[in-house]
Amino acid sequence: MTSGPEAAVPLAVIIGAHGVTGEVRLKLFCESLDSLKQYKTFNGGALTLNTVKPHKMGAIARFAEIADRNGAEAARGTELTVPRSALPELGEDEFYHMDIIGLRCVSDTGEELGKIFAIYDFGAGDVIEIERENGKKFMVPIIAIDMDSDPAVVLSDFVAE
Repeated sequence: MTSGPEAAVPLAVIIGAHGVTGEVRLKLFCESLDSLKQYKTFNGGALTLNTVKPHKMGAIARFAEIADRNGAEAARGTELTVPRSALPELGEDEFYHMDIIGLRCVSDTGEELGKIFAIYDFGAGDVIEIERENGKKFMVPIIAIDMDSDPAVVLSDFVAE
């Protein structure tokens, strides 16, 4: 992924049409619907948000450039991005997922573990999935990782084979 202030950061993806008038269903990557609502244009101005409302699986949105169901279906898979510079400043101990995906990890005993592959929120706290060099993956709770350095340091008690 490209870094820097103008890097495109995905906040949602269009997952399908909703009805026949051009509304689309969204899967959100941001913290809440309010996080998405603060932006009016996406993809370098290619999409203009008219309305957005909550839906059981994410959100329903209407864009000025999508006029009917055919347009909504054609937009399936389109990520809604904003430039990195448009994102709010982070507080202490906060991070954007894009900043740690791919971050190298070692154990607190110095063992090379691999790279952060994904981040999941299962409700009780974030879980980090680490992919080893051989492709095997394992998960650790976010509280077991110090991500203030590069490489990130994982408590060895949480390291899986």
